[in-house]
Amino acid sequence: MTSLNEAQLHALVGHRFSGGRYRIEHWENWLLTDCTGREPLPDRLVHPIVLFHVPILGVGTSITELFALGGVAGAGSVGLEGYDWEYFGPLVEDVEYRMEGGIVAANRFTDETGRVVDKMAFEITLFDETDTMAARITNRWVLRR
Repeated sequence: MTSLNEAQLHALVGHRFSGGRYRIEHWENWLLTDCTGREPLPDRLVHPIVLFHVPILGVGTSITELFALGGVAGAGSVGLEGYDWEYFGPLVEDVEYRMEGGIVAANRFTDETGRVVDKMAFEITLFDETDTMAARITNRWVLRR
């Protein structure tokens, strides 16, 4: 595993992703919905599970790049502390969403066993074709050192 010193960790706050656009196609929504064992939602609504990956792709980053930013690598080095999904309107198929976001928190602490643990949170906002905020995700990760 790689590591960041505390100053490098704190410096992540304010990092902005490049941003971009993403269109959720019908086939993608169908496959994701099928994986959950559910029927497609009416009126081209997308299944909420798209918010796990679409925002990350939409801002032009990847899980690998997020690991690198946090200074971790490999299986078991990141745990999901939590996530918030906020909807301000419906997300539907075949709409191109503009996305922007970045790192909003990064902190270091020592757990009860004396191990150094870092936490990092990133936030991504989705805007619809009229540039109205459609959704926002906030993911909080635990970076194990």
